[in-house]
Amino acid sequence: MEIRQLIDHTYLKPVGTRKEIDALIGEAVEHRFKSVCIQPCFVAYAKAKLERTGVLVCTVIGFPLGANTTETKVFETLNAVANGADEIDMVINIGELKAGNLDYVRSEIDSVVKAASGRLVKVIIETCYLTKDEIVAASDIVGRTGATFVKTSTGFGPAGATPEDVRLMKANARGKEVKAAGGVRTREDLDKMVDAGATRIGTSNGVALVQNGQGSGY
Repeated sequence: MEIRQLIDHTYLKPVGTRKEIDALIGEAVEHRFKSVCIQPCFVAYAKAKLERTGVLVCTVIGFPLGANTTETKVFETLNAVANGADEIDMVINIGELKAGNLDYVRSEIDSVVKAASGRLVKVIIETCYLTKDEIVAASDIVGRTGATFVKTSTGFGPAGATPEDVRLMKANARGKEVKAAGGVRTREDLDKMVDAGATRIGTSNGVALVQNGQGSGY
């Protein structure tokens, strides 16, 4: 797959305005990225701007902590779909996972997948907070749901994706795809994630990665 089509071109900073979203959209269209990944409040605006461009609109649910109730995440998802979201990146309840409440985590993912009404769902497990065994358990849970991807990180934790975690997720997600996000700053970083099994990359560095192979940020 062409590198451009691996990239979810991302802007999730809390200080973002339509000025930043316009810039993100312009770059995504120019470079033919797979999607823009943005906060829910910009979904309807971005959807209208991206009509007939081929660039998808991805948004985040339960972001960035994952500690919302399931009912809140379901409402967020329904609202995002109504506003035109093509893809949903949801954050699991990390505390429930670490407490061993795996049925809760699976049920919550299933609820968001149902609310997404056929839209592609990526499940963020926030690997920087998890042990290796917890990464395995979380990946296996995602593999048992209707989600399409298991995703490493929000980009708001103390660390982002690593090739080792991507490899572990890929091996245990029952055939689901893996999205690597957080800290993919160079072409070398991207290549390592792809070699480890990632088929989507979340980054704000998309332009730099396709132009000169290096960038900075999420």
